[in-house]
Amino acid sequence: MGDSTKTLKVGDAAPDFELKGTENSEFKLSDAKGKHNVVLNFFPAAFSGVCSQQMPRIQDQKSMFDDDTLVFGVSVDNNYTLDAWAKQMGIEFPLLSDFWPHGAVAEKFGVLFPVGVAERAVIGIDKEGIIRYIDVHPVLEVPDLDECAVALKG
Repeated sequence: MGDSTKTLKVGDAAPDFELKGTENSEFKLSDAKGKHNVVLNFFPAAFSGVCSQQMPRIQDQKSMFDDDTLVFGVSVDNNYTLDAWAKQMGIEFPLLSDFWPHGAVAEKFGVLFPVGVAERAVIGIDKEGIIRYIDVHPVLEVPDLDECAVALKG
């Protein structure tokens, strides 16, 4: 774990974004301001081996967050792919598609690989829109959310 990405560090205001997600959901970060903490779990690709371990772990660990924390997965995959994968994996939290403009949100957050997929990263944002946790994780390892939950509790 570190405290920065290529473009952001802990303590910075999170850049606003709006993405469509699984089950026809939509999410705009600024809509959560003042109401919800937000945890963004960037991942490289649906249906890949490590990501297929990471999402079930998030499903298991999301209960460690307060009820007012919104948990998301974010990848450059399109919504059709994310919907099919979420159903296959039994994922009940929204997966957001950063498909078009391709990787724009991952790039804003400083976690877009040059090959066009997101790095494996966990970013915790508090109710005021301030980044409180950053873990840009080795791509072949599954991150744990314990430290992010602690950081968002204050």
